[in-house]
Amino acid sequence: MTESLVRLAVPQDYSFGHSLGYLKRNESECLHQVEGGTVYKALRVGNETVFLAIEEEQTGNELLVRFLNGSPSAALRDEAVSFVREWLDLDSQLEDFYALCAGDPVLQPVAEQYRGLRLVGVPSLLEALCWTVIGQQINLSFAHTLKKRLVETYGESLEHEGRKYMLFPGADRLAALPPEELQLLKFSRFKAETLLTVARLIAEKELSKEQLLQMGDFRQAEERLMEVRGIGPWTAQYVSMRCLRNPDAFPLSDVGLHHAIRMRLGRTEKPALPEVEAMSRSWQPWRAYATFYLWRTLY
Repeated sequence: MTESLVRLAVPQDYSFGHSLGYLKRNESECLHQVEGGTVYKALRVGNETVFLAIEEEQTGNELLVRFLNGSPSAALRDEAVSFVREWLDLDSQLEDFYALCAGDPVLQPVAEQYRGLRLVGVPSLLEALCWTVIGQQINLSFAHTLKKRLVETYGESLEHEGRKYMLFPGADRLAALPPEELQLLKFSRFKAETLLTVARLIAEKELSKEQLLQMGDFRQAEERLMEVRGIGPWTAQYVSMRCLRNPDAFPLSDVGLHHAIRMRLGRTEKPALPEVEAMSRSWQPWRAYATFYLWRTLY
């Protein structure tokens, strides 16, 4: 390891290639870039920004994290490495999940095909909540378009060595906006108000990832999120899954999940919610991973 290069060990059952497949699934993604086998991302830690290039070491046993703008301080390096480990889900051991899948007719072929896929997360609570609110009741393509507009309008654009990087807008920046400005970007009034409420709560430290995790119970954390107007069960479960890292979070009403199950069952109509709920009981306590793997069949 040099000062500007960190080697990260990965679990035995880990596929960086499957993570890349997820990260490049939409061309409108603006917060990271995938070129060949490398992911480029800017990360703000306190008042400092690091530019990262992440790729797989040739043997496949490690990821190489390169700091492109020089050798960081030890504290900054540790923060960036912690982010990457959480973002790419490098600390989860999925042996029990794969054992569960082996006996399940819906999950078995999916787990076999995408073995090594990890649940790519959204470590920032603000970004996770905003992304999930944006995605309410619209298709994924338009959700990415709205996120890109939000980031390009209110986030920060940086350039390093000829490459453009974007940073998600801060809570203070968003909290100061009137909802009419977001409506000009084609956000509905309701979504605009929800985003600004979330930003204000986070900016005023009335809501934080640390507070939610300190509850020690994912269900309580989801209930706290649902106290915010505009956040219902689907949004809370999605955030629990991708930000709080609840391995059993289950967005029961997710349309994509229903389509994936329908295709796995070879049906023309989506399964009813009671059937999905009953089916999911055998996936506990790994329903978040079951969902993520089923989503993978859609792109």
